[in-house]
Amino acid sequence: MRMRQSMAELEEAFHEEIFNERSRRHQLQRSTEQRAQRRDLDRRHRHGSVRFVLLVMTLLATAVVVTVVMFKTLYILLG
Repeated sequence: MRMRQSMAELEEAFHEEIFNERSRRHQLQRSTEQRAQRRDLDRRHRHGSVRFVLLVMTLLATAVVVTVVMFKTLYILLG
């Protein structure tokens, strides 16, 4: 009787351990996926910020060049 009881306890502990291991694996997989998504989102945000700064710099440079060319042209035409 004692052996059957201990065998049943061992079997129950084994099933519980399997369940805990599966849960832990699933949790690790979810946390890995979340970290990957967070890194991807951070990367996209960083690249977007760089592109925005480049766009603003390009617009400012274009405005400066157009202004300088316009005033030089006016100086040539009126001078």
